[in-house]
Amino acid sequence: MRKVSLAQLSLPLTHCDCDCADSLFRLRIAIVTETYPPEINGVAMTIARMVDGLLEMGHHVQMVRPRQHRDDQAQQRERYTEVLARGIPLPRYPGLKMGLPAERKLLKLWSEVRPDLVHIVTEGPLGWSALRTARRLQLPVVSDFHTNFHQYSRDYGFGWLHKPIAGYLRNFHNKGDATLVPTQAMRDDLIAEGYTAVRVVSRGVDTLLYNPGRRSVALRASWGLQGDAPVAIYVGRLAPEKNLPLVLHTFEQLAAVAPQARLVLVGDGPSRAELQRRYPQHVFAGMRTGEDLATHYASGDLFLFPSLTETFGNVTTEAMASGLAVIAYDYAAAGQLIVDGENGFVAPCGNEQAFAQAALRALGEPLRRTAARQRARLTAERLSWRNVVRDFAGVLHEIVASHEKQENLRSAAVLTAE
Repeated sequence: MRKVSLAQLSLPLTHCDCDCADSLFRLRIAIVTETYPPEINGVAMTIARMVDGLLEMGHHVQMVRPRQHRDDQAQQRERYTEVLARGIPLPRYPGLKMGLPAERKLLKLWSEVRPDLVHIVTEGPLGWSALRTARRLQLPVVSDFHTNFHQYSRDYGFGWLHKPIAGYLRNFHNKGDATLVPTQAMRDDLIAEGYTAVRVVSRGVDTLLYNPGRRSVALRASWGLQGDAPVAIYVGRLAPEKNLPLVLHTFEQLAAVAPQARLVLVGDGPSRAELQRRYPQHVFAGMRTGEDLATHYASGDLFLFPSLTETFGNVTTEAMASGLAVIAYDYAAAGQLIVDGENGFVAPCGNEQAFAQAALRALGEPLRRTAARQRARLTAERLSWRNVVRDFAGVLHEIVASHEKQENLRSAAVLTAE
């Protein structure tokens, strides 16, 4: 992967020079997703940021999502309405729902009030029925590629499903007008796998929420630390697809050099109970949100993130904004943003020894680690959600305009034939 200097570092966004709210017409956007706050995951957080930004720009958003619990009520506010569909809990993730097919409901909904565009966030049954309905009504469709579900199959013991799932995802996304991905590297990978019309719209990070100033001496003391003893922290799902054995193995090597170091794991998931039983010496902080989560980030020193199933990895940018020395594999957000030894530490994908060595290097070179933490914060400060949402809206406008142009050409051809 080609690397650039920190001075050259910039986001590979689809540029939009105009203020879309003023210079272009406001869109009526139907967004279909199987996860949304208060559910806690990177997809839910990202789409919530996009929705807030679209509303701020003056666009209208109709959110179609599964009912999250029995008392869940559809929300409404200015230019924002929700439509709740049926859903069932995901296996091993009871806090998340998989939306059930709702083609009849969506057909009635979008026939009565026709959206300018349908944006599909997730590729489950609800997303598939939205795709079918949009195509039936000849509506433009944009989809997100957020999660490497085909790679997850190997982590859960269903490796034989890898090819069928990969084929389903490719077929799903190629039926739309564009597929959005967060990095140029992922765009290149998907195109090599046969995807068409792949566009890059990156991710932002809230640098007001996530910042080094939230470091808490009291929280560190509650972890059993004294003074400046190093803390290695992991934030994310405690699940097989996150490659957690490498977090634990790497920390064992760190602790051999710095016995006073502590490992803190923030998050929940199907692996938590077993990990907590096997490794009671580590701190299992559970699920954290908002300022509490930001304080946990900032109170660490090293961020260990060996996952190989990310499309981006929002936790990487959150850790960088919090002033942590990130140790990650050289792909997704880390591959796009980190220059090894400058504003973080990266290892070649899948090289577990190199990953552990990168962590040891970060621990053993305090001056370089301090400089990397400071530069990581500076890198994060360039990742404005406002710019990301503006580029996202720019892509939606292009797709709508292209769709209308094609419709006009078809209409003209029909009139000429008559």
